[in-house]
Amino acid sequence: MKQTKKNGFTLIELLIVIVILGLLMSLVAPTMFSKVGSTKTKTAAVQMEMIATALDTYRLDMGDYPSTLSELRRSDKPQWDGPYLPKDVPMDPWSNPYIYAVPGENGNPYTMKSYGKNGVAGGEGEDADVIHQ
Repeated sequence: MKQTKKNGFTLIELLIVIVILGLLMSLVAPTMFSKVGSTKTKTAAVQMEMIATALDTYRLDMGDYPSTLSELRRSDKPQWDGPYLPKDVPMDPWSNPYIYAVPGENGNPYTMKSYGKNGVAGGEGEDADVIHQ
């Protein structure tokens, strides 16, 4: 009787490949997931810059900054020439509303901020505040 050679992988070869893939993932995954936090922080800064441009345009038309960010989309004031944003004011990347205050801190006309991932003032890393003045 002639034995035929079967094509395929042995169980040991498959286990070795799985172990190698697991080791690679354990090295690569932490680096990739750490980028997610910094990306959200940058997204918050860019969104706040977009909102700040709308605030400045509102101020040019109305003479002062709005008391709330929702006035960038709707207002019954006579000089209002909006909407100043194409869509509703976005939530921050962590699904929290931006904090907006008029007058702002440190003598600025307004302050806009996001409290980061934890939603509480202060913090470090992803929990750090993102502030636009």
